[in-house]
Amino acid sequence: MKISVVVTVLNEEGSVARLVDSLQNQTSRFDEMVIIDGGSQDKTVQIVKHYQKKDIRIRLLVEKCSRAKGRNLGIDIARNEIIALTDAGCVVDKNWIKRISRPFINNEVDVVAGFYKMTGSTNFQKALSFFLGTLPSQFDANFLPSTRSVALRKETWLKIGGFPEALRDTAEDTVFNYNLIQEGANIARVKSATVEWGMPDTLKEAFKKIYYYAKGDAKTKIWWDPIKKLSSHNIKALFVLVRYLIAVMAIIFALWNPLLWVLIGIGLIFYIFWAYRKVYFEFGDCKVGSWGVVLQFASDIAVMSGFLTGIVTKR
Repeated sequence: MKISVVVTVLNEEGSVARLVDSLQNQTSRFDEMVIIDGGSQDKTVQIVKHYQKKDIRIRLLVEKCSRAKGRNLGIDIARNEIIALTDAGCVVDKNWIKRISRPFINNEVDVVAGFYKMTGSTNFQKALSFFLGTLPSQFDANFLPSTRSVALRKETWLKIGGFPEALRDTAEDTVFNYNLIQEGANIARVKSATVEWGMPDTLKEAFKKIYYYAKGDAKTKIWWDPIKKLSSHNIKALFVLVRYLIAVMAIIFALWNPLLWVLIGIGLIFYIFWAYRKVYFEFGDCKVGSWGVVLQFASDIAVMSGFLTGIVTKR
């Protein structure tokens, strides 16, 4: 089968070469690579043009636009029915094309959800993976596609109206997945169709990423997810907000009832232990678990601020 790979990039001069190299070194051949540059101010475009000179399969379109619009443009101009999508900042496994496309042998399959491996060498990055994505142990029959590793039929993309261009931050794939489920799309899941996704290496960068994720999710206005149900991103964010509102109210009441400070202290110790324990048991490393405590509070603040900003921001 003929396959088009679609990638959107923006200011990725430090990573785009690794992504293109990994796509060119596949064990199964793709027929074209469509790269949409959203208006890079660095050397991204020059690097892609350099690759174009050596590989006629690479097509480049420079269009100042959102990520969702870039994906829609790329899919629209792609020549083939099967579209494989990945993100800038990723590196695909050498068997990615073969594994992400194999289920389409079944004509009833509309979408194939691959997986991503969160990479990072530091204890901070390892702990961050717990908060930023889906861990391998969490991949199951309800896993929803991520645009880091997904393939679909162009007719399916057309049927659900493409990626929502009204969302300019993040979460366009959240709405896309929601529409897939509503349309009754047949989603195959292939855990071995992996890409590597590098974790941020600073707390500031991690905070910013989580903030924008929460903001984008809030702007979708999707509360009840037909797959995740009460575990939808917005309901989780609401629970975090309620958790801290209760804590603030407890502190206020403690001003009149000093005994409440004891309960507040016990609750804080329990929360710190819970944050440490869940990360420690995932990685079996006390240093990574310690970072889990720091990231729990940082993530909470990022989620609450992003969620509230998204709620009051027009879509």
